[in-house]
Amino acid sequence: VISLAGIVYSQSVRVGGDKMDDAIIAYMKRKYNLLIGEQTAEKIKITMGSAYPTQDEFKAEVRGRELMSGLPKTVILSPEEVREAIAEPVSAIVASVIACLGEAPPELAHDLIVRGMHLVGGGGMLKGLAKRIAEETSIPVTLVDAPLECVVLGAGRCIEHYDQLRVMFMGAR
Repeated sequence: VISLAGIVYSQSVRVGGDKMDDAIIAYMKRKYNLLIGEQTAEKIKITMGSAYPTQDEFKAEVRGRELMSGLPKTVILSPEEVREAIAEPVSAIVASVIACLGEAPPELAHDLIVRGMHLVGGGGMLKGLAKRIAEETSIPVTLVDAPLECVVLGAGRCIEHYDQLRVMFMGAR
């Protein structure tokens, strides 16, 4: 939570796109006895993955290697199954947001209700994540226009204005 050019509260959870890919791989092994690669899991996450049901959902064929026989196998995967597969990492992200909001000072409640939150980074691009966080927190959530670029652009601005923002950085003197 950032307010008035300072970090009010921060929390880091080691959950993101790679953990979701790993969760999809594990789900396919567990449910279908099917081994898929990281690229396939990433493609499933991007095309079918969501944190909340969406309107444009579809089933898809997923090809991999059957663990028992070693032969190629195709299964039909539904969006509900993908949500089930990534439920743990998505829940960890939502729980982290709720924890941060719970630690933020009450004076910021009005700003949060009026201005809402902004999702940045690749993880924020997961379909339905903004809606899920908004539903669970009752605070408006917006995915920024360029979520991948804004993280690096923000870091660049911090470097440009380091003298003014020095107090925000850990270990700054």
